[in-house]
Amino acid sequence: MNRIFLFILLFFACSVSYAYNFESTAKIPIKISIDKEILSEKDVYEGQIINFRAVNTVQYNNRTIIKRGDIVSARVKVVISSGMNGIPASIIFDNFKIHGILSAQLDETKEVFGQDRSLWVFPLKWALTPLPPTGSLTNFIKGGHVKVRENKVITIYYHPNWT
Repeated sequence: MNRIFLFILLFFACSVSYAYNFESTAKIPIKISIDKEILSEKDVYEGQIINFRAVNTVQYNNRTIIKRGDIVSARVKVVISSGMNGIPASIIFDNFKIHGILSAQLDETKEVFGQDRSLWVFPLKWALTPLPPTGSLTNFIKGGHVKVRENKVITIYYHPNWT
């Protein structure tokens, strides 16, 4: 019985074709920082275009990909507000655009989080659970808001062999 199962497993595993190109693993980091700081999720809305600036000049194969100070635009894909039990807020950026580079060659999304307070809320909640009403009071502790400042560096990756 085990031999038949092993044969069937190997047969299906060998017949699967993978669509991903495993030959190209090159990815070049591009460090960017926000142009104007965002202090909370009230400052941004979904679909808004946010400008970033390149922190340094990036070269690949003796070709300049981006110069220091060049603008990289991105779109705010999702804004998630902070939740109960210390769950942080987050902002997801996508659709990065750099002049001269296809958007398919850049990372799709980057997510920035607020302060995660759940790391101390959950142990406190379980410690207070034997006292009936006190454990549920920790549900009202909310997570931190997103604060993206100009000194915050975000790294996106350029994949030169992707099309």
